[in-house]
Amino acid sequence: MKKILSLLLACMLMMSCMVFPAMAEEELTFGYIAYNMKDEWQQYSYEAFQYACDQMGVKCVMLDCEYDLERSIQCMQDLIDREVDGISIFPMNPDQGATLIAMANEAGIPVTVENYHLEETAGDFIATVACEYDIIGEAAFNYISETWPGAKVLYVAGKASSGVYASYQDGVDRALATEGNTAELVSVVHGDWNTELSMNVTNDAINAGLEFDVIFANNEAQAKGCYNALIENAMENDVKIVTTGGGPSGLVMLESGEVDATMSAPVSLQGLITFKNLYQFINGKVPAKRTAVPVIPIVKDTLDSCISWIVSDVAVDYIGGLE
Repeated sequence: MKKILSLLLACMLMMSCMVFPAMAEEELTFGYIAYNMKDEWQQYSYEAFQYACDQMGVKCVMLDCEYDLERSIQCMQDLIDREVDGISIFPMNPDQGATLIAMANEAGIPVTVENYHLEETAGDFIATVACEYDIIGEAAFNYISETWPGAKVLYVAGKASSGVYASYQDGVDRALATEGNTAELVSVVHGDWNTELSMNVTNDAINAGLEFDVIFANNEAQAKGCYNALIENAMENDVKIVTTGGGPSGLVMLESGEVDATMSAPVSLQGLITFKNLYQFINGKVPAKRTAVPVIPIVKDTLDSCISWIVSDVAVDYIGGLE
C-alpha cells in the first residue's frame, strides 16, 4: 500500500511540474479594424496581418467599417466589449483615427496604426506604418532621370484634391529641384486613380500636341489607361511608362512590357509590420514609432526578386521576423 501511495505521490509531483501547451500561455486575441475590405490595398494588408496571426498563434477578429464613420465606432466598441488584447486600425482619415484611438485609450487596450502616419496629438498609440508617397514620387523621378537623361515627363496624377496626390507632388518637386536631375516635367494631368479617365487625359495631352517621352502614372490602374491611349495613337514604342504599386496586375504589365518600371511599395510588409508593432508591444518590446513601407524599384529583369503583395515567408524574412 505504501508503495502504491509513493508512486501516486511521485506521479502527482511530476504532473505538477509539467507545462501543458494549452495552459502555458493564454492565447492572445488581436482586433483589426479595416476601412473597406473592397479595396485591393486593404485586402492584401489584412491578409498579411492574418498570416502573421496564424504564424504566431494569435486569434484575429477583423471588423470592416466599410468606409463609414459610425460603423467604425461600432467596430471599436465591439472589440472593446470582446476585451481583445490589442487592436490595429486602418483609418479612413486622421480625425477618424484619433476617435478610435481615444476609445481604445479609455478602455486601456493597446492600439497601433497602419496606412497613416498620425501625429502624436491623435492620442496614445504604439506606432504607425505607412507608405510615404513623397518618397515614392521622388524615387520615380530620380529613376526616370537616371534611366532616360533629359526625359520629358507627362505626370498622369491621382485626384487633385487628395492628400496622397499632394504628397506625391512634394516628392516629385523635391526630385526635380535636386542638382543633377535632368528630367523635365512638361505637364500634370489628373486621372483620379482611374483607368478610363487616365486614358482620356493622356489622349487629350497627345491631341493637344504635347511632347513627352515618359509617362509617370500615379498607380497601376492609371498606367493601364495611359498604355491604352498610347496604343490608340501608335506611340507604345516611343513612350516609356513608370508607375507605382508593384501589385499583381502591375507585375503582369511589367512582364508584358506595358509598363517599363514600377516603384513597388509591398503592402504585404505593411500588414506584417502593423502586426509586429502590436505583438512586440504586448511582449514588452518598444517598436519603432514610425516605419515607412520601403520603396523597391522593379523592372522586368528583377521580377523574380520582388517582394509580392501576396504575403509569404519571403516578406516575413524581409522585416526580420515577427517577434
